[in-house]
Amino acid sequence: MDLKFKKVSFHENELLFGRDATPYITAVEFDGKNVMEIFYRQKNNVVSKKEAFKPFILLEDTVYLDGWDGTYEAKRLKGDAYYKYLVFLETWADLQLVLKHFKKKTGASPASMGAPFYYLNDPVHQYLLCSGQTLFKEMLFGDLVRLQLDIETYCAEGYEFSNPHRVEDRITLISLSDSSGWEHVISGREYEEKEMLEVMVEQINLRDPDVIEGHNIFNFDLTYIEARARRYKVPLAIGRNKQTIKSHSSRLNIAERTISYKKFEVYGRHIVDTYLLAQMYDVTARNLESYGLKNVARHFNVASQDRTYLEPDKLSWYYDNKPEELLKYGLDDVRETRAISEILSQSFYYQARIFPYSFQNTIIRGNATKINSLFIREYINSGNSIPRTSQSREYSGGYTDMFLQGVINRVLYCDVQSLYPSIMLTFKYFPKVDELNIFHSLLSDLKDFRLKAKEKMLTAKAKSEKMYYDALQSTFKVLINSFYGYLGFAYGHFSDFDEANKVTAKGREIIKSMIEWLEVNDCKVIEIDTDGIFFVPPDRVTKKKDEDEIINKLSSALPEGINLELAGRYKAMFSYKIKNYVLLDYDDKIIIKGSGLRSRGLELFQRRFMEEMFLYLLKGEGEKMDDLLDKYEKELVDRKWDKKMFIKKETLKESLAIYSEKVSKKKRSAAAAYELALKSERKYQPGDQISYYVIGDKSRVRVFDNCKLASQWNSEEPDENVEYYKKKLNTLYEKFKPFF
Repeated sequence: MDLKFKKVSFHENELLFGRDATPYITAVEFDGKNVMEIFYRQKNNVVSKKEAFKPFILLEDTVYLDGWDGTYEAKRLKGDAYYKYLVFLETWADLQLVLKHFKKKTGASPASMGAPFYYLNDPVHQYLLCSGQTLFKEMLFGDLVRLQLDIETYCAEGYEFSNPHRVEDRITLISLSDSSGWEHVISGREYEEKEMLEVMVEQINLRDPDVIEGHNIFNFDLTYIEARARRYKVPLAIGRNKQTIKSHSSRLNIAERTISYKKFEVYGRHIVDTYLLAQMYDVTARNLESYGLKNVARHFNVASQDRTYLEPDKLSWYYDNKPEELLKYGLDDVRETRAISEILSQSFYYQARIFPYSFQNTIIRGNATKINSLFIREYINSGNSIPRTSQSREYSGGYTDMFLQGVINRVLYCDVQSLYPSIMLTFKYFPKVDELNIFHSLLSDLKDFRLKAKEKMLTAKAKSEKMYYDALQSTFKVLINSFYGYLGFAYGHFSDFDEANKVTAKGREIIKSMIEWLEVNDCKVIEIDTDGIFFVPPDRVTKKKDEDEIINKLSSALPEGINLELAGRYKAMFSYKIKNYVLLDYDDKIIIKGSGLRSRGLELFQRRFMEEMFLYLLKGEGEKMDDLLDKYEKELVDRKWDKKMFIKKETLKESLAIYSEKVSKKKRSAAAAYELALKSERKYQPGDQISYYVIGDKSRVRVFDNCKLASQWNSEEPDENVEYYKKKLNTLYEKFKPFF
């Protein structure tokens, strides 16, 4: 399956895919000196070959090499951009030595903005940049051998959490599966823990996967396995060529959150953490209640009807008393991990064909960083000098506004297709420093290929073919919409803040012209959301064809190249605040948008209450609100709820040491999640989540002094604070009462 455009095959586009079309590469690994090992999949086998590798650094002037007596080759690049020399070293060790030399000479470190040298600290990335190769060419996602891994662990009596450094807290179950449907469980009822680890290593090497997947595999499964293997001196030789696993502390930014995690690397293979993928997905979707495996599986409808659910704090009991239930539970975990990865990792798989990174690093690199790599690759390939990064500065954002508040019926939503990319292409807002015009070419090609992929998806007969083109077009959409962000990317060598300002200014101008047209044509505008408008059509519009006609007329009034589509039809809309609204579709399903209405800071009972309340509100049944409040209060007083209804889940954003220091210096208030983490003997770190609930009998309590971990709640002796939670219900009720 492939796309053809302008008589050029999709994968022959060298700007996107690199100039080397070598197929079937599944991994590239560095030997630590001057050799890269390239792994290729050939049907059911994997072969490899070794290639010479010389690391490089970009340099403003060779004068900085004066006084360094190592061997190097300096190539003068064309043009007068800042980095004029491409300098190759003999080994990676030489590169580290020359960096020390530069620091002595210039005072700048590799991380310094505007340093006279530019260093990339990933040797595989360097190799792929220079070679023009990328992974997975001529392969489908289904060609990858993907193995799923999940473990269950014991928790000694008297403790709340398993601890890999506590003798008794052994691994009780290792569940394995792969993309062929193969499944295997290694039970502690059959093996000593040391033997379990040895069998796991043996099975992974026998299956020889390209990818190892797990849910929270970095911060839990592999971290735990590593600690227990160290206890028994079992070498975790699960890499190709029997290489042992490596790990180091790392950080990852997902939207506004920084996640600390232990990054593991397996020679010749990639590790995919679906826990991280779920968080990346939710940056734009914002519809996951939590990132736990079971919740994510239910969200994507991949949990089987007979799925085994066990309480996390009862897993040790099941191991001791009902081990067969634990086995079912573990297998369901790996099955769900496999299904979630098939949904969430495919876009990154296709990105790995484009970007010069390993599959694992393609997932964790930001979109702007990845786009920057395409510029670097092409400029190095063509022998052109490269600009330094721009000085970061503020630039104006998109236009948002709200004109009507409350419940509105008969709502349409029109959306400008890829507003900012369309503006850049139509009005030629491109980086001035891009002498090779890469930005324009890449954006134009991606837009054309996405349209072609969408056409192929609609006409595809086979399900596998439809999924292939859908994954492609989704990948292209993400990249297309990232080009505007790249213009304002502080670490981009070809970013341009002046052009970014022009793009948003033109966007505001176009949206305002749309508002004027709608108002002149008897439409009522409700809300503007950067690239789309919610509005009420005139009373004369009663049929779908009438709605389409309005959109077509409005579209024809826009500049050429700016295309509009009818993106939504709704029975009613509750407009609350800017970017906070609720929609009721014609199947009577509600869609809640905005952090003010769908905050994860709300307990489940509040979210459920709001969903029912909004449904009544949008259906014009406000008189049912009092009965709804009475129902929830009675259930609460009668203690009818399971703990999931009122537990609160919070993510630790800073270390416990930093938190304690800030509290002691009165630089921040005490918080329940941190106080519970401090009392626990578990080693928490930023990015970890704490689930807790509030205890007591008064509506006003200091939560950090009146809380317990969710695992401490006992259904036989419930002790949740009824008055506290009743007050929360009433606060919500009063908040939205004016709209009934």
